[in-house]
Amino acid sequence: MTESWSRIAETTDVTDPEVTCASCRACCCRLEVMLISDTGVPARHIATDEWGGETMRRLDDGWCSALDRQTLLCTIYENRPWICREFEMGSYECREERRHD
Repeated sequence: MTESWSRIAETTDVTDPEVTCASCRACCCRLEVMLISDTGVPARHIATDEWGGETMRRLDDGWCSALDRQTLLCTIYENRPWICREFEMGSYECREERRHD
């Protein structure tokens, strides 16, 4: 990363303050999530894809099996996959998923 880009990245807030826990629509919980590290995801929430890779299991409605449908909160938050930890609420990726929702 160049020095000027690094300075911009450090000082630029890339999250949307309008997206909060109260306004979250859990759009990311409909994305396919590959399990690339062991975080302790319970086996009942793991599916194996056609190539043998592990993913978060999604139910017939397309939502992650770990999502509480009433509260839209993750039921395994402390053991959620790495990619879920990196998908920041209000980030560019979050706003793009909300836009397509």
